[in-house]
Amino acid sequence: MFQHTVDRALALAPAERVIAIAARSHQPDVTGQLEQRAIHAVLFQPENRDTAAGIFLPLTYIKARDPRATVVILPSDHFVHPEGRFLDIVSRMATAAQRLADRVTLLAVTPDRPEVEYGWIEPGGPLLPSPGGQVRAVRHFLEKPDEARAADAMAAGALWNTLVMAAKIETLWTLGWQCFPEMMPLFEHVERTVRIAGNMPTLDPVYARMPIRNFSSGLLARAPERVAVVEAEGILWSDWGRAERIVDTLSRLGKQPAFPLHLLAEAPAMGWAS
Repeated sequence: MFQHTVDRALALAPAERVIAIAARSHQPDVTGQLEQRAIHAVLFQPENRDTAAGIFLPLTYIKARDPRATVVILPSDHFVHPEGRFLDIVSRMATAAQRLADRVTLLAVTPDRPEVEYGWIEPGGPLLPSPGGQVRAVRHFLEKPDEARAADAMAAGALWNTLVMAAKIETLWTLGWQCFPEMMPLFEHVERTVRIAGNMPTLDPVYARMPIRNFSSGLLARAPERVAVVEAEGILWSDWGRAERIVDTLSRLGKQPAFPLHLLAEAPAMGWAS
């Protein structure tokens, strides 16, 4: 999954503009998987401090070198098909993020069930026309609802939030200060070091003080007026954090899983659930 995500990034930007973020505990695996894939840098977090830190660390590195950059963020546990259409829509999202410079542009997909482990987006009115899917405002975020609320959201036309996003660095930085004021001074310190010294400082003391914050609930859900959404039409998308979703995706593609299905019942104990 990591290799697929790197390949998607390389299809969207030159290698010298691609950065990966991973846990330090995954360093041997990540390093091995990148042997045939040259990218600019891999940043390793000393520990997991949730998604806000995981997003702002690479943003810090980029901001030190190109503070006016537009960035695309691609989570690495997603399956998408067909890839070509997905990449075309994401490329148009990046263009929309440049035009709507004060907003974060998110990719969403049409739900086919009242999924309780995904985040949901209630879209608003149109902001920009786009051949890859209309760019719309966001009314409301719903994070991992119960089944009844998920069913209501689905009936009302809400979408699944993929957390694939595009935005200007300046916009994300401003929203970071607005939503995570206790976290951003740590990244300001890192950014100054990278800008002056040219490389990343030792992150252990920084992460020892890093608060645990979630990007979706802590930033996106608190500032829906600063978010736009593009619905990815004609895309099969799944977060493969659970083995059941892998089997479901393969079934939709007319394929059989390579692992015995009885292992699904053992998946939580084996640590497959994210």
